[in-house]
Amino acid sequence: MQTNHEVLFEIGVEELPARFIDRAEKELADRTVAWLKEERIGFEEVMTFSTPRRLAIRIKGIDEEQETVVEKVRGPNLDIAKDAEGNWSKAAIGFTKGQGKTVDDITIEEVKGVSYTFVEKKTEGKPTIDVLANFADIIASIPFQQTMRWGEKTFRFARPIRWLVAMMDDQVIPFEIAGVHTGNETMGHRFLAGKVTLNNPSEYETTLEKQYVIANPKKRKQMIVDQIKQIEEAEDFHIEMNDSLLNEVCNLVEYPTAFHGEYDADYLSLPEEVLITSMREHQRYFPVFQDESKEQLLPYFVSVRNGDAHAIDNVVQGNEKVLRARLADGRFFYDEDRNSSIDSYVEKLKSVIFQEELGTIYDKSIRVQKIAAKISELLEVSEAEKRTINRAAKISKFDLVTNMVNEFPELQGIIGENYARHFDEDDLVSTAVREHYKPVHATDSLPTNKVSSIVSVADKLDTVVGTISIGLIPTGSQDPYGLRRQAIGILRIMLENKWDIPFESFLKIAEDLFENNEHKAAIMNFFKDRAIYIFNKEKVENDIIDAVLHDEIGVLSYKLAKAKLLSAKRNDSSFKLVQESFVRVLNLADKAKDKAIDTDVFKTPSEEALYNQLVIAKDNFDRYETAFDAESGLEELITLAEPIHQFFENNMVMDPNETLKENRLALVHETARLIKRFADLTLIEWRRQG
Repeated sequence: MQTNHEVLFEIGVEELPARFIDRAEKELADRTVAWLKEERIGFEEVMTFSTPRRLAIRIKGIDEEQETVVEKVRGPNLDIAKDAEGNWSKAAIGFTKGQGKTVDDITIEEVKGVSYTFVEKKTEGKPTIDVLANFADIIASIPFQQTMRWGEKTFRFARPIRWLVAMMDDQVIPFEIAGVHTGNETMGHRFLAGKVTLNNPSEYETTLEKQYVIANPKKRKQMIVDQIKQIEEAEDFHIEMNDSLLNEVCNLVEYPTAFHGEYDADYLSLPEEVLITSMREHQRYFPVFQDESKEQLLPYFVSVRNGDAHAIDNVVQGNEKVLRARLADGRFFYDEDRNSSIDSYVEKLKSVIFQEELGTIYDKSIRVQKIAAKISELLEVSEAEKRTINRAAKISKFDLVTNMVNEFPELQGIIGENYARHFDEDDLVSTAVREHYKPVHATDSLPTNKVSSIVSVADKLDTVVGTISIGLIPTGSQDPYGLRRQAIGILRIMLENKWDIPFESFLKIAEDLFENNEHKAAIMNFFKDRAIYIFNKEKVENDIIDAVLHDEIGVLSYKLAKAKLLSAKRNDSSFKLVQESFVRVLNLADKAKDKAIDTDVFKTPSEEALYNQLVIAKDNFDRYETAFDAESGLEELITLAEPIHQFFENNMVMDPNETLKENRLALVHETARLIKRFADLTLIEWRRQG
């Protein structure tokens, strides 16, 4: 079959938001590949392209027609396919008719001892170009964060579709989407070129490049990097190429030309974060530093133009003017904010709604103070630390009503710390104003000290517990309040600081602030799911996680230590006897009642031996658990393995004598209860040892 054919599809659109493009390009590739396989169309390679104005895919080495397949289709079994006289039944006739066959085509084969009817069905392959006309369905299926309709059309896409290219070799593949018909004409750069005809998919990239469009995003990004490095070498300074900004800029241009400009050095008196945020977040500029240490910001910026170098000086001047205005606003807001006071900002929080049913941000800060105070008591911090924590909790949100954060929301916390220092707040208080937001994403760093950590946990507990308590439970991908991230943050902070207080004690502090809370079970399950996530990140298997979290989350660092120990023991052949003994006890304990053990009833030495060892083990285990020493605790439990084995070897637990039976079950029950304090080993899928 000839496979040197090529196919090209291009979707031309109004400018796509930069954040949509990478995912859309990947979805286009994945869905196309899956569709071609489903349609039995062979191909050698797919290549995708993207710019703000287009998504495209080129399929190389595509087969000329679908693969013809021959398959055996199974019908009713022979008892149903024939009637009492041995004639073909209606079921058999209907089956063959549905496959485009007759009863003369039936063969009989045995499957697992049962005779079935079969017919051989051949599906002829269609010409590929005929099948490709259905590619409109793939285009329509590309998911976007947001879609829109335009004109009178009901079709939805990220942005209006303005042209479509669909070609197999030099032939146009005919179809239509939202009133736009396919053809072989594409568009060059919006300002530097116009419409251009494609003769073959193979010339797609080169043709567009002549029209000032670099369709390959990897090539376009590399052009940006190379141009920025050239500026670095020429000007002898360091340009910070943030990956996310580099990706965004790449998706904002079709033909990149990097340039640099400058701003008044007096603006360097502003906090560095203000300058970088103004450049990076608002103008999509790369900040410039003196060297790779990034200790000294310089009054320059680097940007990327969507076009060539024509009249680049005018472009530089225009961008300098825009940045100058932005920085002038920043300086005005910065100076204006510092003429007020922190307490006045805290007062203003009374007019800012946090959540309609949960009150204002001021109300929230009061709850955070209460939670932080209780956590401080649990952790037995000093009186001086309690005062510092209370102040940090009280003012933690004050910067949300400043002019600067209103203009630059990305600076919440950062500006708060800066202003807190300006107003002579304690260093730990100032740091906590910034760090209580940490971690802001899954891999973000954690608060660096006890004060920040306690305020961070208090703030996040209030948000998670409060929000779920009014029924706003995250579902699927919907989590507008970032509850999953904040719950993970709480647990990460507890784990990192090795706080030796059960998680449930912290949770109760927050829950007590919300009356008539009907969602306590949902809150607990929500946090347990986040604990499972953290344990998974630590490479702990799900069954072992279930075993150690069967009762509660507890002291997270202690539970994680238990989990890692059991994970290692799973593959330890020397642990086999221990595991079998423990699981046997745990399984039988379900039949036992919580009843006092009567040593006078013991009939055999093995009963007494198990009991004596249990008393010793329990006493030692209590000490190790108080110290959260998982390894020593498990070693102490292991001393019970041989006595348990001997107990089962030499005693009939379910003895006909009711007194003996009840007493032995009581011994089993007490032994199981001790083991289960470490973990429920029945939930673990133990490896079979060879």
